[in-house]
Amino acid sequence: MPAAAAATVAATPFAHESEAEFARILDFYGISWLYEPRSFPLRWEGEQLAEAFTPDFFLPDLNLYIELTTIRQKLATEKNRKVRLLRQLYPEVNIRLLNKKDYLRLLAKYGYGPPEAAKLPDIDRVLITTGQIERRVGELGAQIARDYSGQAPLLVGVLKGVLCFMADLLRHISLPVSVDFMAISSFEGEAGEVVKILKDLDQPVADQHVLLVEDIVDTGMTLNRVLEHLWSLRPASLKVCALLDKRARRLVDVPLDYIGFEIPDEFVVGYGLDYHQRYRNLPFIAVLKHELLS
Repeated sequence: MPAAAAATVAATPFAHESEAEFARILDFYGISWLYEPRSFPLRWEGEQLAEAFTPDFFLPDLNLYIELTTIRQKLATEKNRKVRLLRQLYPEVNIRLLNKKDYLRLLAKYGYGPPEAAKLPDIDRVLITTGQIERRVGELGAQIARDYSGQAPLLVGVLKGVLCFMADLLRHISLPVSVDFMAISSFEGEAGEVVKILKDLDQPVADQHVLLVEDIVDTGMTLNRVLEHLWSLRPASLKVCALLDKRARRLVDVPLDYIGFEIPDEFVVGYGLDYHQRYRNLPFIAVLKHELLS
């Protein structure tokens, strides 16, 4: 789960409303921040400090200092001067001077979604950020590569929600692998949940080491049916890698060998997961507003 922000908007005495607005955007994306954490000496008169500069924000996840500016030219000119001087004196410090229109462009550059993502009306909050997904998928790929060392596993994805996760995971597995996909539908029947296989695998599974890749596991009933089908094809081994584990909704005890994140009982979208075919392309995982589901 993403770490809590380093500060909170409500508890921070901002000098300007633009700073509070920027902090709210950072909180939306789950990006940790510190407000005015450090002052940099810029000029001395003899042994006395004559001038210093305190950037508005530090973003630990990006190792980036942010100074916000307004449309008032006098203030913008003075801040530009200080930022240039800081860069000269402290070349190792990464700092950006931003005005309001630059906020979301900067975050998009660092992989935190399209520029208008913070204005998505159906999104309550970002649950897992882009950076956290990238790091965890890399860790999973490295672990899978170690566990399957000397083998050539077959990765099986269940369409469509797994598409982003599968593509990224593949790039982190340093082994010869093959890929196949299944498509299923599930619905409530008289005897409970019914799982129908719409598209079966194209290649043989017998005697292969199969890794089933899932986007999210909640009740476990659908996954249990898919595993029964795959075992009937007589693989040499069968394991499960799930990006998200919504354990609070589990009804069937299914084995999960690799788990990206355990999440609360919330409806999530993004990174392949959809709501009426929308939001699959969000690069983070977000919680949908509850009122849309009632």
